[in-house]
Amino acid sequence: MTNPYILKKLLFFFLITLMISPQLLQQTEIEQTALNQSDDLHEKINTILKDEQLNGAIIGLSVRSSKTGELLYSHLGETRLRPASNMKILTSIAALETLGADYQFKTEVAIDGILEDNVLDGNVYIKGYGDPTLLKEDLEQFAKELKAYGVHTIKGSIFGDDTWYDDVRLSQDLDWSDESNYTGAQISALTLSPNEDYDTGTIIVKVSPGAEVGEKAEVTINPETDYITMINQAKTVATNETRNLSIEREHGTNTIHIKGTIPFDSIHSEKWIAVWEPTGYVLDVFRSSLEENGIQLTDDAKIQQKKTPQEAIVMTKKESMPLSEILLSFMKLSNNSHGEILTKEMGKRIYDEGSWDKGLQVIEESIAKFGVETETILLRDGSGMSHKNMIPANELTQLLYQIQQEDWYPIFEKTLPVAGEEDRSIGGTLRHRMTDLGLNGNVKAKTGNLTGVSTLSGYVTTKNREKVIFSILINNYLGEGITSIEDALVQLLVEHQF
Repeated sequence: MTNPYILKKLLFFFLITLMISPQLLQQTEIEQTALNQSDDLHEKINTILKDEQLNGAIIGLSVRSSKTGELLYSHLGETRLRPASNMKILTSIAALETLGADYQFKTEVAIDGILEDNVLDGNVYIKGYGDPTLLKEDLEQFAKELKAYGVHTIKGSIFGDDTWYDDVRLSQDLDWSDESNYTGAQISALTLSPNEDYDTGTIIVKVSPGAEVGEKAEVTINPETDYITMINQAKTVATNETRNLSIEREHGTNTIHIKGTIPFDSIHSEKWIAVWEPTGYVLDVFRSSLEENGIQLTDDAKIQQKKTPQEAIVMTKKESMPLSEILLSFMKLSNNSHGEILTKEMGKRIYDEGSWDKGLQVIEESIAKFGVETETILLRDGSGMSHKNMIPANELTQLLYQIQQEDWYPIFEKTLPVAGEEDRSIGGTLRHRMTDLGLNGNVKAKTGNLTGVSTLSGYVTTKNREKVIFSILINNYLGEGITSIEDALVQLLVEHQF
C-alpha cells in the first residue's frame, strides 16, 4: 500500500517541475550552446597555434566582446610581451585624451635688433615646438614673409631654437644599427620632413644609373642641403648584372656613403636616412630658403643653435594640421618619430618637461583611466621600437574596449589601418594583407614588427555582425611569414558564431 505522504510529496515536486522546467531547459540550452561555442573556438584556435612556425615562440592572444567587455578567449593573455608598434595604440590614446583631437604644433620665426631701410641689424630666430609636419615649403614661405616685411639683408645671424624639448635625441633602448634609418630618427623640437609622409628628421637619397655603363651612379637628395656630405662610390653596370647598393650614414656625422652597383636602364633606388642633429638640418635649409628668396646674409653670419630671447618679435609662424590628421600618418604608416614627438609633447604640456620620462608618465597615467593595470606593464618609448616595452594582450583589449565610450573614439578608430584597402591613406600597413581571405575593409587594426616580434591588435566584425576586439602578440619567433598566422586567427574570428 502506497504511503499517502509520499504521494503528496511526489505530486508537489511534479507540479513545481511543470512550472519551472521551460525556463530551466532554456537556460540550460543557452549555457550549453555557449559552452559548445567556447570549446569550438578554443579547439580552432589551438589548431592554428600548433603551426610549426610558432615552435619556440610565445604568443599572447586575447579576444573580447566590444559590447560587454567580456573576455571570450585568452591564451597567455596575462603574459607581458613586447608590443612593437602596437605601442602606438597607447600613445595615440594618451595624445587624444591629453592634447585633444584639435591640438596643433607650431613653428615661429622672430627677429631682434633694428630693421631700417630693408636691413635687419639683428638676428633671425626659428623656434620649433615639435611640429612633425614642417616642410621645406614652409621654410620658403617664412623667407617670403620676412622679405614682405622688409627684411632684404640680415646683418646678424640665424639661430635655431629647439629648447621646447630636452636635448636627448634618441630613446633609451634604440639599437645602434637603427640610428641611421628613418625608423630611428633623432628627436628635436625643431625638425624637418622631406615629404608629406612626414618622416621627420630624415632626407631621401635617390640613386639612379649613370649615363653610361662604367660611370658613377647619379645621386640626389631631397631636400637639397649642404648639411649632408655624399660620398658616391656606386657604379653603373650592364643591364644583366646585379643591383647591389648600400646607402649608409657614418655614425656621429652627416656623411653618407653610397657603394655598390646599379644596372643600366634599371629604376632608381630611394632610401630615407636619419640626419644627425636635425636642428642644424633645419637651419641649413632655412638659410638656403632665405638666399633663394633674395635675402642676403653677411659673410660673418653665424648659423647655429640658440634660445630665442624674450624681447624678440615674432614675425610669422606656421601651425600644423590638427592632431586628428597627424595621427593618420602616425598610425596608418607606423611613423616612429611621431610617436616620440607626441611622447615629449605630452610631457611638456602636462609637466612642463619635454622628455621621455615625463611623456611616458603621462601615457601611463592616461591609460590607467581606462582600466589598464599599469603595474603589469613597462613603457620605454612612444613608438614601440624598444625591445623592453612590455604589455599583456588582455590589457590591450581592455584598453580598446574602454575607449569606445570616449568622444574622440571615432577619430581613433579611423586612424587604424584597414585590411585590403589599397588606398595607402586608408589601408596603411594592412593594405596588402587579408585580401585573399575576403576580409577587405572588415579588419581595423594596428600592426607591429621588430626582429622576432609581430603583433596585430584592433577590431573585426564577424559574419553574424558581432564586433570583436582582439590582440595578437607573437614574440621570439624565427623565420618569415608569421603574419599569415595572425591573418588566419582573424579570419577564424570572423567566421566563428559568437
